Amino acid sequence: MKLAVEFPSVAYRQGPAAVADLARAIERIGYDHIDIFDHVVMGVPIEGRPRGPYNAQMPILEALTALGYVAAVTHRVTLGTEVLVLPQRQPALVAKQVSTLDTLSGGRVRLGVGVGWQESEYEALGEGFHTRGARMDDAIRLLRAYWTDAEVSFESAHYPTLSMAMEPKPPQGGRLPIWIGGSSEAAYRRVGRLGDGWLASRVTDPASAREAIEAIHRHAEAAGRDPASIGLQSMVAPPPRDAAGKTFYANHDAVVARVAALEAMGFGWVALNATAIFQAGARSVAAITGELERLHDRLRAEVG
Repeated sequence: MKLAVEFPSVAYRQGPAAVADLARAIERIGYDHIDIFDHVVMGVPIEGRPRGPYNAQMPILEALTALGYVAAVTHRVTLGTEVLVLPQRQPALVAKQVSTLDTLSGGRVRLGVGVGWQESEYEALGEGFHTRGARMDDAIRLLRAYWTDAEVSFESAHYPTLSMAMEPKPPQGGRLPIWIGGSSEAAYRRVGRLGDGWLASRVTDPASAREAIEAIHRHAEAAGRDPASIGLQSMVAPPPRDAAGKTFYANHDAVVARVAALEAMGFGWVALNATAIFQAGARSVAAITGELERLHDRLRAEVG
């Protein structure tokens, strides 16, 4: 089982050194991967705007910038986003940012992408919300073209490109893994056809997990791909939305049991949400580090 940590932006409140200390600690403890959550701006609840799942004042560090900082203080752990809302960003710029991050981290990047849910965020960034699915597919293909080809020409209704070059290429080249989040049939189709892995966040039971994985595999086979080559990662628990959810990580027995259950469902990766660990009572970087260390030791001993 590969163990990831979704990095808590709230660590910034103790200063830049605390962010670096936590990143180094995650690597030292033995976790395999660090993911960073992405939202650029959050919509404040107003009349006519649906209320989102998160407090609009929730602190969220910009994902790619934060990963550059984390890369500079780590050496082994791989680095990614969970998930970058790709269609609200300009894909040529994302290709350059990710290539630079992969170059300066020594080839440690795994890009996680999704279409997002927040229409007001798209509006604030000047991008269309209702075309995000089609633009996502084109953006993924364009990223890979920039990471692979010396000269890029790309036919697209959304991102037409004629004879452009981008250097440096990432050390991983076009093989730089792109994992895709989402829990809709469109997301499963996208993972199966275009993704190197699925980032699940709201798996509730073995039956729904089996249906999703079977759908991904079906779409992979239809695209002539090997379903076994597609990785599977799940959050250990969905982002907490109620009092019970906010105490989940305080119960280590429940966390270990949940990881074992996810492994039985077929997931080779799980991600522990360090922001939820903060919400469960670990209110400092030192406390979060202690919880992550204890959980890591139990998971390695009892799950593998």
